[in-house]
Amino acid sequence: MSKNELKVDLSTYKNYLSRKNQIARFIWSVVWGIFARPIPRSLFNSWKLLLLRIFGAKVHKKSVVYSSAKIFMPWNLEMEEYACLGPEVDCYNVGLVKIGKHTTVSQKSYLCTATHDIEKSNNPLVIKSIIIEDQAWIAADVFVGPGVTIGQGAVVGARAAVFKDVEPWTIVGGNPAKFIKNREIKN
Repeated sequence: MSKNELKVDLSTYKNYLSRKNQIARFIWSVVWGIFARPIPRSLFNSWKLLLLRIFGAKVHKKSVVYSSAKIFMPWNLEMEEYACLGPEVDCYNVGLVKIGKHTTVSQKSYLCTATHDIEKSNNPLVIKSIIIEDQAWIAADVFVGPGVTIGQGAVVGARAAVFKDVEPWTIVGGNPAKFIKNREIKN
């Protein structure tokens, strides 16, 4: 197949993340790998938050980050009070990830702020923020795609895949995630 016959030609793909960005991510991964990852679960949380702040994260002193969480670019992470990134959460935050107050992202969930424009021949990177508002709960092993806003008080059921915004105080589940019912707090 000649180059003229190609509809998808990745030889022209350009990585828009700078060399400085790549070096910063490398240093971050080494620092987190040595000074945080060996710490069991949520122990020494203040220490881990300090490391995140040094690399530009905006994290409240009452937020929680488990040692096994993977954060791609800490300078694109914002967490408010009692926000939690659970065990083995993969936060691929090429764009901003903002997690509101009293919100939990449970174990093994994947927050993905980047994709590729498949309508262009070189599949350029497309970056969109993820916003998870206050009092929401992302259950275990959930995928949240680029540009998604999870509304206040919403719940995303385990193993769901979310590609569209989730309305406040609703419960969604499945792949793709669909409305199940409204969330009510009874106490």
